[in-house]
Amino acid sequence: MKEICISSKEAGIRLDKYLRKLLPAAGSSFLYKMLRKKNILLSGAKAGGQEILKEGDIIKIFFSDETFEKMRGSGEADAGRLERGRRAYREAEGIEILYESEDLLFADKPAGMLTQSDKGGELSLNDWLVGYLLEKKGSIDAKQLPSVMNRLDRNTSGIVMCGLNYAGCRFLADTIKGGGIRKIYLALAEGTLEGRGELKGYLVKDEANNKVSISDKGEGKPVVTRYRVLEKREAHTLLEVELESGRSHQIRAHLAHIGHPLAGDIKYGGHPHKGKSTQYLHAYKLIFPVNDKEEPEMSGRVIESRISF
Repeated sequence: MKEICISSKEAGIRLDKYLRKLLPAAGSSFLYKMLRKKNILLSGAKAGGQEILKEGDIIKIFFSDETFEKMRGSGEADAGRLERGRRAYREAEGIEILYESEDLLFADKPAGMLTQSDKGGELSLNDWLVGYLLEKKGSIDAKQLPSVMNRLDRNTSGIVMCGLNYAGCRFLADTIKGGGIRKIYLALAEGTLEGRGELKGYLVKDEANNKVSISDKGEGKPVVTRYRVLEKREAHTLLEVELESGRSHQIRAHLAHIGHPLAGDIKYGGHPHKGKSTQYLHAYKLIFPVNDKEEPEMSGRVIESRISF
């Protein structure tokens, strides 16, 4: 029996489409038959194939190892990913490991690097993670490849959470899904802000232009952005920001909405700063909930990176 924990990368895909990609030699009719006979379960329940996968879902496949490998096909995709990992580890620069255990790794991603590969096939932090483990261990199980479990924008730097195996991926997926991890950012905003603030609004996404906007009216998804001033500068204010909702581009759009776009964030109305035309935004601190039942070393742990704007 195989157990697969769905990460943020696979979330949003239909179950049948995911299974066809995972087991390309199986054939659709065979997979639907296995679903009907409950030889494939989704989060412990019978599934039809049309379900949309969510982060943290568990797929159980009751095949023998021989059958599973046969359905996977030649394994060329795994070999390709391992080679991408080796190349990413050789070429990537500026990645710092902040914490590592048997199951988990937290890396500080530099701005300009993708968290996970896109359709263009550019190397990503996820590829680097595979290469790092290959360099460290010499080999890894192609069926237990590590995975990045949260996503940062290309030009947002900061802490990325990684599961090194099934146990690590499942722990992070469950904890993220439960909303127990506090995620805190550093942001350099244009202009002067005072003290503390709580910004509320509704976020609307423009998919075509990969951009969001904030409305004060009840349109879109409700968002809450909290900030406190850390340091005032001549033309900018350094902020500590925490999200209650955590939507795509939320900090960038919300600060722009109140007339204080991020330094360098041209997309949202900011101006180049110190020669940079990318946002000054860094995911710098994670605070885990107190919970000693699973991964006890993470109970109440604070992961923090070092950065200066």
